[in-house]
Amino acid sequence: MTELSNPVPQGKSTSQMQDVWGQFRKHKGAMLGAGFLAFITLAVLFGPYVWTLDPQRIDYRARDLRPIYMALFDASAKVSWAHPFGTDQLGRDGVSNMLAGGRASMAVGWAAMLLTMLIGTSIGVIAGFFRRLDGPLMRLTDLFLSLPILPLLLVAVTLFRQPLSSNFGPEGGMFILIVGIIGITSWMPTARIVRGDVLALKEREFVLAARSIGTTNRNLITRHILPNVLSPILVSATLGLATAIITESALSFLGVGFPSDFPTWGKMLADAVPRMENFPERVLLPGLAISLTVLAVNYMGDGLRDALDPRIRGR
Repeated sequence: MTELSNPVPQGKSTSQMQDVWGQFRKHKGAMLGAGFLAFITLAVLFGPYVWTLDPQRIDYRARDLRPIYMALFDASAKVSWAHPFGTDQLGRDGVSNMLAGGRASMAVGWAAMLLTMLIGTSIGVIAGFFRRLDGPLMRLTDLFLSLPILPLLLVAVTLFRQPLSSNFGPEGGMFILIVGIIGITSWMPTARIVRGDVLALKEREFVLAARSIGTTNRNLITRHILPNVLSPILVSATLGLATAIITESALSFLGVGFPSDFPTWGKMLADAVPRMENFPERVLLPGLAISLTVLAVNYMGDGLRDALDPRIRGR
């Protein structure tokens, strides 16, 4: 008689998270985007502790300095190593303003994205799970989608700026107002995506089995529905972060965002426009920061979409 040999394992088993990470690493754009987003986030968080110049410090003797790289193109450019990104017409340091502006823009972006995901996910799950609420909530979503967002933002800022500034201060009030406005006007795509996934999931066998043994609706949603809709939520979150950063920059550029003495990337763009013919780098630096950050977030969203899709992950 021949002995039965032990079966040879076909391959090393991996967890789902390892599979997702392995697929995400294959997306070069997503890895570059994640690296740049991590860099810019760490820079705006910890940069002010390294570069300690006050962004609001006015030094007329050092005004209108050019960035040091301008010396490569113009030998007569007025530069100083004490101000690598140059200074503005009041002598305020460019590096300090870039870091402070990035901190404000990123804080608004992350906070507005979290609020957008909370509202959109809640409405999407409720509309998809409870049939009688589906119609009213989706008509509400259609109503918000039909609203002209930018005029609505301008009107809301005009109406609520003074009361919030009185209660929370100029910066705190505008932060709450801008985050709230962006969150309330940006949740609709997330709600539609989540609703579609919930409609499909609630008819799956594991949900029907859980319902048959008496699982409550709350446990069905938290234990079985929400974990299975995390993939589209994460992808929507990256897109929501990019949208929030652009919206905040647009409001600051139009002069209805944070106070004039509070730097953001959009405010730096607005201040640089009147003198952009003589100092084009003042538009270039904050514009590049906004564009590269949004591009990095979008690439991350593409990578997450591919990594979280089991059909692509299994190739």
